[in-house]
Amino acid sequence: MRFYTKQHEFYCGIDLHAKTMYLCIINQEGDILLHRNMRTDPEVFLRAIAPYRQDIVVAVECIFTWYWIADLCDREHIPFVLGHALYMKAIHGGKAKNDKIDAHKIAVLLRGGMMPMAYVYPPEMRSTRDLLRRRMHLTRKRAELLAHVQNTNHQYNLPDIGKRIAKKSNRVGVAERFPDESVRKSIELDLNLLNYYDQLLLHLEHELSLIAKTHDADSYFRLRSIPGIGRILGLVILYEIHDINRFERVQDFVSYCRLVKSAKESAGKRMGSSGKKIGNVHLKWAFSEAAVLFLRRNTDARKYREKLAKKHGKAKSLTILAHKLARTVYYLLKRKEVFDMNTFFQR
Repeated sequence: MRFYTKQHEFYCGIDLHAKTMYLCIINQEGDILLHRNMRTDPEVFLRAIAPYRQDIVVAVECIFTWYWIADLCDREHIPFVLGHALYMKAIHGGKAKNDKIDAHKIAVLLRGGMMPMAYVYPPEMRSTRDLLRRRMHLTRKRAELLAHVQNTNHQYNLPDIGKRIAKKSNRVGVAERFPDESVRKSIELDLNLLNYYDQLLLHLEHELSLIAKTHDADSYFRLRSIPGIGRILGLVILYEIHDINRFERVQDFVSYCRLVKSAKESAGKRMGSSGKKIGNVHLKWAFSEAAVLFLRRNTDARKYREKLAKKHGKAKSLTILAHKLARTVYYLLKRKEVFDMNTFFQR
């Protein structure tokens, strides 16, 4: 975890909400110069910090409303720090909590060099990353519809459908299997939504692929050179990483991907692990999927996985493979290389 340790004359902590924000400005001695609740309006914010603009740093906690103020500070050339929400929760907990107290605590953490930093994703690729995450949300909704059709079929103890209804051509006649009219209407509704989702997602995925080629085509095709990483996983990994150079070591990267356990120790005694939710859940999913797909039609990979399974067990062998793929991605992007199967297994 990185902490913001630069020194400034003034420190501004903001407890940010959708419509209001509580702003606290302190100086190097810790004296409160401004403590005020205000609207989330750029002009109001700039007027409030105007007397301290010569040397001020602004910090907010990482919640969904931080985009606009980060972009505003970037345009106005004001140093901006995005606080890591999970680490801040552990640091500034207290008996009493309200907006006024939280704003002051953020400013104090900033002044003391104890502000845990989250990555401020730049706006050039941020909207596309959010669109890609929205696509994942829609894909899960589509999966729920498929599951509902199958569950309803089991609910009435009907014979197995016998074909993958994820494919559009296999959905013909599925609704007619159900004798009850209301149940049939429910299944028809699911199938119509599935047809719409298929068309929507196909168009969206094509658009995302074109956008990725304009942002970072080289990195995108380097990722696609790895067996098991196709168009969607390549997009997810590309946009969730953004810039591989923000990770100084490969250990930092695989930790960010949630592919290592964090040891919890005290007085020489180990008490399990912690911090399971710290990191990027989308990269965790992407590399876990890539590990499974890497094994398809890949004899060498299956032999390697069997070797791991004998030593570590079947479930853990997939985690190790996902970890190895993440390390491979790190070095491919760092060294600007393409995937080589021989080198992968030698390592």
